[in-house]
Amino acid sequence: MTTNGNGILSALFAAVAAIAKAVTNTSTREKAPQGPAARTTAGASTGTATLEPTVGHGGATETLELDPRSVRGLHVAYAPRRDGAPDAGEIVWTWVPYAERDGRGKDRPVLVIAAQSAERVYAVKLTSKSHDGDRDFLSLGPGPWDGQGRESWVDIDQLYSVHMSGVRREAAALDRARFERVASVLERRFGWTAAA
Repeated sequence: MTTNGNGILSALFAAVAAIAKAVTNTSTREKAPQGPAARTTAGASTGTATLEPTVGHGGATETLELDPRSVRGLHVAYAPRRDGAPDAGEIVWTWVPYAERDGRGKDRPVLVIAAQSAERVYAVKLTSKSHDGDRDFLSLGPGPWDGQGRESWVDIDQLYSVHMSGVRREAAALDRARFERVASVLERRFGWTAAA
């Protein structure tokens, strides 16, 4: 066999090994514990990308990305309560999927904007990456949810459904004035109701 043939065989074996590894990782991920038992998974506390199970990632408690244009009658109202549950007006940490929808995601802060059901809330994600001049982002400025005191931006064009059990921790309640700015922008963009 020629060197090219050996190269092709090597590439084929590498591809088969990669597929076998991916299948093994997928079955391990599906069997891993959810909820509090998964909170110690690497990546959950570091905010790094992960395929491993973490709070809000996998199963019925997974954070889901929704098309905000498909959600009708959403009522955005400020109602934070320091009770361990995610309430509108609070910034909480949960796993959020990447836009590529390839199973990867990141533990990050989100602003809860409304209740969805008894078990889920609607939220918009925050980022510390500057989006000055980007119409899909609204500056919140700095706040106690970011330990480094960086300016935060709300992505107002992406909506998430966060399960109560998918919340890793409450970070802070956003003040009413900043919440109402976010609510007003969402009301204009999607036709939702923003309560005064």
